Parts: sequence; C-alpha cells; structure tokens
Amino acid sequence: MTLTPPSVPDRIAVIGTGRLGSALAAALRPFSEVRLGRRGADGAGADVVLLCVPDAEIARAATAVAPGPLVGHCSGITGLDALAPHEALGLHPLMTVTAARPAFTGAGAAVAGSTPHALAVAHALAAALGLRAVEVADADRPAYHAAASVASNFLVTLQAWAEELLPGERALLAPLVRAAVDNWAAEGPERALTGPIARGDTATVARQRAAVAARTPERLALWDHLADATRELAGAGR
Repeated sequence: MTLTPPSVPDRIAVIGTGRLGSALAAALRPFSEVRLGRRGADGAGADVVLLCVPDAEIARAATAVAPGPLVGHCSGITGLDALAPHEALGLHPLMTVTAARPAFTGAGAAVAGSTPHALAVAHALAAALGLRAVEVADADRPAYHAAASVASNFLVTLQAWAEELLPGERALLAPLVRAAVDNWAAEGPERALTGPIARGDTATVARQRAAVAARTPERLALWDHLADATRELAGAGR
C-alpha cells in the first residue's frame, strides 16, 4: 500500500545538507524516493529538485540543475524569478528548524508556482509534510518574512533579554512565555495582554524601568519603545 498522495513526485532531490534540507529529506522519505545532495548538485534523475540553500545562493544553485525537473526553493522571501528558466515552485515551511527534529505537522507553509502544475505539486508536498499551505504572492513575501521574524526570531531575542534581567531562571520564565503565546493565538493580542501597563499601574512600570536601566542600560530605549507600543495596544483593547 503506497503512502504517496496524488501529485507527490516519485523522485525528489533535496539540495542542501543543512538543517532544513536534512529535515525535509527525512520527512519526505515515507512518500517518495528522496536523495539529499550538497550545494552545487545537479539533481539528475529527479522529478523535483528542492533547493535548501541560503537565499543569496538560490539563483546559482538553480543554474546547476539541468532542464527538465521542477525546481523549487524553500525561501520565505525570494520570488520564483530566481529559479528561471525552470518551471518553478516555492515551499517555505513556517516552522523553526533547529538541531532537534522539527515537527512540520500543523505548521503553515507559503507556497507558490510558476505554472498551475508547479503550484499543485507545491500544495501536494505541503500536504505530505502535514503543512497548511497558503499562497503568498511575490510582492507580499518581504512582509510575510518580516512577520515570521517578529513572531519567532525577535521573540527569542526578547527571551534572551529576560534572562539577562533574571539570570539562571529560564525554567521559571518559560511557562509564562508559552501561556502568553497560547493566549495570543486563542484570543488575539488585545485580550491576551496582561501586566502593569495593561492595568494602568504606572508606579510598577516606573520601578521596572529603573531595574532595566540598572541591569541592561543599553536596552533602555528598546524598553521605552516596547512600553509605548504596549500602551497603544492596551488602549485599543479598552
């Protein structure tokens, strides 16, 4: 009994042996014959070649692929023009990929295709990985990618700052972070917002600011910007 969903190609070459390339190759193997190759490989014999290389290397990697197969990239910000003249697709899993095995199931994915066939294959690959596909136009990709950075990368940067203010207490802070994200996802930002700014406790906020000035003075301007943005959000929710 085959596990291959309709339209998933029989032979897939994944070019790029970094975290994403390795993870995608492993996740697609139950559905297709998958070959993982290093940057510069030509993907010979594949029906689809997925380029999991840095954004600046996509166009060069695409030129190494001989005409014939569909060629896709896994970039969130790059348009399909970087893959010309190949019939092209885009598949960007909206999920962090660390050294640990990522869980693609349930995550989103930006998909695109230069032809209806290429778009259908992008959707089929997303479905095989358990991803929820969303079509993102080239003009919207920079904003889509910026949103992803704010939601994921900047969140980690903020948690690193929290650890500077309260060293050695990551385990204490982590449940609070998870609850805040879960509340935002379930109820939206205005209803999820809690804390002294949301309740108008200016004296407590002033004491917090003084602690930031004492412990991480180089980030005081960032604190002020975030506090102002939080006040605006709190006001919108009233």
